[in-house]
Amino acid sequence: MANRTVKDANSIHGTNPQYLVEKIIRTRIYESKYWKEECFGLTAELVVDKAMELKYVGGVFGGNIKPTPFLCLTLKMLQIQPEKDIIVEFIKNEDFKYVRLLGAMYMRLTGTAVDCYKYLEPLYNDYRKVKSQNRNGEFELMHVDEFIDELLHAERMCDIILPRLQKRHVLEEAEMLDPRISALEEDLDEPERLQTPEPHRRRDSYRDDRPRRSPSPRYRRSRSPRRRSRSPKRRTPSPRRDRHRSHHRSHRHRSHSKSPER
Repeated sequence: MANRTVKDANSIHGTNPQYLVEKIIRTRIYESKYWKEECFGLTAELVVDKAMELKYVGGVFGGNIKPTPFLCLTLKMLQIQPEKDIIVEFIKNEDFKYVRLLGAMYMRLTGTAVDCYKYLEPLYNDYRKVKSQNRNGEFELMHVDEFIDELLHAERMCDIILPRLQKRHVLEEAEMLDPRISALEEDLDEPERLQTPEPHRRRDSYRDDRPRRSPSPRYRRSRSPRRRSRSPKRRTPSPRRDRHRSHHRSHRHRSHSKSPER
């Protein structure tokens, strides 16, 4: 039958690859129009052409549980089980973002924990916008790095229960995975290097910037007191002095004008 897994397919997580999708959703996919018309007879090479035509991501929507083309192609890839090199090329494709997300989804479902961290974490640097369809059939806006973060940390994605993923720090302690270096740390370190110069360079620049002086002895200029002008300043007569002078004159005049004793 057209819905059977290929004969030479390997079991994933101890089960049939198609069984990673729940039976109810898997049945709805088999009955959908897109599966019957677009996914019939697809091979690993032809899946690329269909993935390039994707316009959004999502699981199922509506009351009748209709699957999205993204979910149908995910199940088709689980059915035909393409080689790992093809999936890696899907993930490294920078021209078509939905092809990249389809490869990341398949890698998360079928790959080991080391492969998931190795191939999916570099996509944290992809900040392109993508459309996502929710259960109500409405479209929402998200980014590629958000989709990858949910793949690595959420329990369900696109209405598919994700296999259990081993913690990253456990793999680092077992020396199976190198510590992750974020691209933001490099961007934050560059301004600090530019703002804080090295000490020996800063000392040299300070010496070069100072103007060089001749070795002649320095003479300090003594401060001399301010010279007073030779011409005496004329003082304006104060009313108190005038009053005192007039009083003195009147007193003298009275003393001289005393009448003789009789």
